[in-house]
Order: sequence, then structure tokens, then C-alpha cells
Amino acid sequence: METISIEILNPKARQLLQDLADLKLINIKPKPTFKSLLGKLRQDSDQVPSLEEITLEVKEVRQARNAKKA
Repeated sequence: METISIEILNPKARQLLQDLADLKLINIKPKPTFKSLLGKLRQDSDQVPSLEEITLEVKEVRQARNAKKA
């Protein structure tokens, strides 16, 4: 099995892809969002950080990185 990313330029192409999926030749998966990835990671963890805790950590790391550049 091979996974590729496709940028659809013409709306007719979406219908062609859907037809291939209906024939079970391909599988169309929606692009995962940050929230869905976070949920997947939280399933396997005993300690679950909140979105606010993650946001705070990201801000701190960015501030430290920006301080080094200056």
C-alpha cells in the first residue's frame, strides 16, 4: 500500500476519486486536525494535559527560542 497526498484542482476530479473509492480501489481519509491528533495521543496516556497547558508550554518554548535569536 502506498499513501500519497493529492491537491484537487478541478471539482470533477473529486467525483473521479469518489468513484474509485466506491469501487474499493482507494480509501479516502480526511486530513487529521490538531484536536483529533491530540485526542489520539491522550488515549494512551495516564496524565492528560489540557489544551490550555499545551498552549502555555508552546508559548514558553517560542519565547525561549525568540530570546536566543535576539
